[in-house]
Amino acid sequence: MHVREAGEPGRPAILLLHGFPELSYSWRKVMQPLADAGFHVVAPDQRGYGETTGFDGRYDGDLAQYRMLNLVQDASSLLRRLGIEAAHVVGHDFGSPVAAYLSLTRPELVRSCVLMSAPFGGVPIGGRAGNVHEELAKLGRKHYQWFYSTREADDDMLHAPQGLHAFLRAYYHYKSASWKGNQPFRLEGWTAAELAKMPTYYVMELDKGMAQTVAPYMPEKQASWLTDAELDVYAKAFAHTGFQPGLNWYRCMTDAKFAAELSAATAGKKIEMPSMFIAGASDWGVYQKPGELERMQESVCTDFRGAHLVDGAGHWVQQEQPARTTELLVRFLLTIGA
Repeated sequence: MHVREAGEPGRPAILLLHGFPELSYSWRKVMQPLADAGFHVVAPDQRGYGETTGFDGRYDGDLAQYRMLNLVQDASSLLRRLGIEAAHVVGHDFGSPVAAYLSLTRPELVRSCVLMSAPFGGVPIGGRAGNVHEELAKLGRKHYQWFYSTREADDDMLHAPQGLHAFLRAYYHYKSASWKGNQPFRLEGWTAAELAKMPTYYVMELDKGMAQTVAPYMPEKQASWLTDAELDVYAKAFAHTGFQPGLNWYRCMTDAKFAAELSAATAGKKIEMPSMFIAGASDWGVYQKPGELERMQESVCTDFRGAHLVDGAGHWVQQEQPARTTELLVRFLLTIGA
């Protein structure tokens, strides 16, 4: 497992878990400031990403190796390997459920839990499908997570007609506060009519892949929060690994068998350590799974310390607004006796 570190071992540890399509590099703007605040900061490339090796990244490979409980085991094994008895765990995007399930299943390893951009409502994705996909198809739409679970998704993005670098640039822009169309609001429920109110990067047009979906949103120039040189790091990493290993995470979470396994492993459990939520004020990820923001605060997290929506940030909050993200993290950790 490839790991980035900042700060001195032996200090209170923070484990940073990235999402899709990201890397440990996604934490680059907050790691040193957190270290300067007195922490030992650890950010791995998670299973299937970046320079971490030892996985089967094929579509027809062993899908079970990407099930959530294995991702949780990766995090717990990393802590043990580094001699860290317990850490403050922070997860962004798909790293958020990894942080949550680590907190549920290995609470002795987690001093506090911070979920970012993806609220955790305690219900696996696969258990909420119903007939919503058929109803979305009638509206000419499809849910991105189920597209990500298809065989063609990797090739669609990896070999995007506009090129991998341009695809990623448009994808990151479209989900950020830099695209002014991101004005999220609460949805009434998990229905096709409500889900179809979201931008097409979440509920896609039925006849388009993700490369075609994001192409019209290619920005004319690089973002201040994501330069072309920084974007090259992502493009080179995914050119090497492809997207399929990361997409296998989605396949496990949309698969009813793996969802049932996860439900059984966490039945009746709560996130009982101090917890907090951070997201961009322009992030549709906060509302993409209706009701989860509320369930997280009201029933899943028993010691919830606040939900913070950061102005000037979309989905990539720790990259778009790193100073504010760091401030919120440090303030939270100091109040619980870091």
